[in-house]
Amino acid sequence: MDFTKIKTYPIAQRTNKFRLADMLPLDAPAAGDEQDPLLAEVAARIVEARHRGRRVILMIGGAVVKEGCSRLLIDLMARGVIDHVAGNGAVSIHDFELAMIGATSEDVADGLQDGTFGMAEETGRLMNESLKDGAARGIGYGRAVAEKIAEQAFAHRADSLLYNALTLSIPVTIHVAIGGDIVHQHPTCDGAALGATSYSDFRLLIESVAQLADGVLLNIGSAVLLPEVFLKALTIARNLGHDVRGFTTANFDFLDMYRARTRIVEWPRVLGCRGYDVRGPHRKTLPALHRLVLRGLGET
Repeated sequence: MDFTKIKTYPIAQRTNKFRLADMLPLDAPAAGDEQDPLLAEVAARIVEARHRGRRVILMIGGAVVKEGCSRLLIDLMARGVIDHVAGNGAVSIHDFELAMIGATSEDVADGLQDGTFGMAEETGRLMNESLKDGAARGIGYGRAVAEKIAEQAFAHRADSLLYNALTLSIPVTIHVAIGGDIVHQHPTCDGAALGATSYSDFRLLIESVAQLADGVLLNIGSAVLLPEVFLKALTIARNLGHDVRGFTTANFDFLDMYRARTRIVEWPRVLGCRGYDVRGPHRKTLPALHRLVLRGLGET
């Protein structure tokens, strides 16, 4: 296979299923989910962690961004509630495209017919440029992409999770499976740069997890990759002598997924942790969580 012959097309020609107009506002109605006792308990533990100066780590999957929840999470970051943002590769792509063109999420079925799925030129070229530069400078994937958003002065960067994490000096880490993201299809993709930058981010996540004792870990919308990454990060932290225990975990998703349930909710209980499994659409559960946390902090 000669990857130099891969054909791309201008992103301006692409039809997108999600636009900034679909983004949830900060005062989005919680649709009654504020009464959910599980959500109330999770919010109370986040508030307690903040009052005690403990870590609150947020892990998210790509659906969280293209379901329009970014502004809610950015607000919690800006208020000092979230200490670390970790995402999979899809998070970086949807976030980057929203910052760049104010839209994301293409029609996969249509693109498969003619081989154009994931072949938008600007997304692949600019993100891969950032990763090559990041690898050369010894920085992680998340920071490299965030700095590219800042360097390009994208019109919609105020709604970017990565850009806001950068400006707020919050660690933002991206954890990828090579071959799993559309930017890996682009002819400019460099596997060594992908590996180096994502591995740097894995080490950064371990540093945060090593300080998670009595804190809170939220996994929102990642069914496989981030639960596995967290399990390994926690193991390394404990192997190196960090007594990480007594923290709270919460998994938010549409369905009951085996890895998220075991790695996030169940297995940490051996360390004296309490796990919560919150079921429901992100566009309902996250506005409710946001409002409950602000109420607990006395900021509503």
